Amino acid sequence: MARAFGIVTSSGTHIKVEGLQQYRPIGAFSFLGRYRVIDFPISNMSNSGIDRIQVYVRTKPRSLAEHLGTGRHYNINSKRGKLQLMFAQNSSENDVYNTDIASFYENIEFIERMHEPYVIIAPSYMVYAEDYRELLQTHIDSGADITLLYHSVDNAREKFLNCDILNLNKQKGVESIEKNRGSAQKRNIFMDTYVMSKELFIELIKKARKISSMYTLPQIVNESSADLDIRGVSHRGYFASITDFNSYYNANISLIDIKTAEGLFNPEWPIRVNAEHILSDPENRERLPKKLLRFKNLPLLLETAVELGRRKAVIEPGLVVPQGYQNQLQFLLPICLTDMEKPNLAMTLAERNGYYLGSTCLTLEMAYLNARMIARPIAPWLTSLVKK
Repeated sequence: MARAFGIVTSSGTHIKVEGLQQYRPIGAFSFLGRYRVIDFPISNMSNSGIDRIQVYVRTKPRSLAEHLGTGRHYNINSKRGKLQLMFAQNSSENDVYNTDIASFYENIEFIERMHEPYVIIAPSYMVYAEDYRELLQTHIDSGADITLLYHSVDNAREKFLNCDILNLNKQKGVESIEKNRGSAQKRNIFMDTYVMSKELFIELIKKARKISSMYTLPQIVNESSADLDIRGVSHRGYFASITDFNSYYNANISLIDIKTAEGLFNPEWPIRVNAEHILSDPENRERLPKKLLRFKNLPLLLETAVELGRRKAVIEPGLVVPQGYQNQLQFLLPICLTDMEKPNLAMTLAERNGYYLGSTCLTLEMAYLNARMIARPIAPWLTSLVKK
């Protein structure tokens, strides 16, 4: 598969979250009490096999730097991977000149040093789940110069007013990028996520700087739409854009609705069970039904039960429940080992490169308490514990 490096951008100067942003960048905002907003784009990248990531910070970097650390908790390979904070040291007193292009241009030598042929650029102020490997492959297969990710909404008059929108033709070619003025309900909200070659990215940075010191990446891409093949790819699932205080508040409140939080889980992804770890770890082994411990085919039974649970999750939305662990969103899948209708345990599922890894079993009581830390569970297999 073609390789890409990642860039996580800071919010534009037009985005203002009154009362909070003067203390820390949006990426460092607390989210669901356990995370930071920036955890989502970085996790999307690391889970898609991208382990060389540049994070651009415009102002107030301390809280973000402390949270990110070396990137180890994002499963970034410490030998070949790197999470690098990029600063714009020559910031202007006039905010109109402190653009994303200005930050890229100031650090262009670091971009030029990257060995990967492609770049995936994502914002630090939007929350969504996406497999960037699939997005990159879609980009390559299409032969497009640039691929842009968008989310179709039917409430654009009231929401997403600080966002850009994509105007698409019937072939999903991007005709233009413009601000959402609230003039229509149905819009394709641009998720500020780009896929392109490293060479084209550098070319656009230099071209924008020659035109104006106030140019942004969306503006130079929009201006180039007549000359380049720019395609839009639709995103499905949960999406939130944090561009003002109300959107930040609403994004947190919306994920208290457990059904919305479950939209971050992809039931089509395979699940790999680390049965060896589960069966050799005393704590995990203790949680298994005692009568099964003597079975020689217990690893196969465990893997089969998890696969059946995954298939059930495909046809039963709401079966899988989110939980938080080490600043990452995980999921709890009920598994039935002795009765097909009654779960014995919950398997924790951590996102990896296009699959979920199950390496820990929890009792149902433990699963309920973990899920309760995000929101009150409504899945019947957990609510039945409360009714007892």
